[in-house]
Amino acid sequence: MLSLDPPSGVAPVLVLAIGNPSRGDDALGPLAASRIEAMRLAGVEVLTDFQLQVEHALDLLGREFVLFIDAATNGADFELRRIAAASVSSHSTHSLAPAAVLDAYVRLTGAQPPPAYVLAIRGCAFELGSPLSPQARANLDAALAACLAAVAPHGRASRPGAGRIAQGRLAVGRAVGGAVVREPHSTRPQAPLSATLSSP
Repeated sequence: MLSLDPPSGVAPVLVLAIGNPSRGDDALGPLAASRIEAMRLAGVEVLTDFQLQVEHALDLLGREFVLFIDAATNGADFELRRIAAASVSSHSTHSLAPAAVLDAYVRLTGAQPPPAYVLAIRGCAFELGSPLSPQARANLDAALAACLAAVAPHGRASRPGAGRIAQGRLAVGRAVGGAVVREPHSTRPQAPLSATLSSP
């Protein structure tokens, strides 16, 4: 049976990274997740997947802050932007935009989702079997350095008394000098999604 109760002891911060490690610079999301996870930040859970699906809305239950990380094909070297729930057209229910995952959360719970940002890191080469390009690696280093500089004081290595990264979430946007942080428009709850998420 589908439960909307957050799991016991759920981490307040979720980092959800998307990408295929076998497709060159599409590995940027998983690589960023691996580096963040290695820091063992208190109060932070890191998940990775090849693509976002409607079921990821359940991973948002009980969170205070969500950071999606994905590779971008154009734009700035990296960009941090706040997102809001939005219904995004898709030809498949197995590949969603981060805003659509938030929308699924709204329709499922009838409540607003936790504050969410997307960290988009620009890649250059996405061919199957290609290694990470030098430019993508440099962009990854710069993106993580800028973001973690802001949140590190709030999410030190896991130990008793360590702070929580969630408390530093607003500082993330301020710390990324060249990034664009866009405030979203408000959205209203839509029809329940319970049947969709509970079906096999």
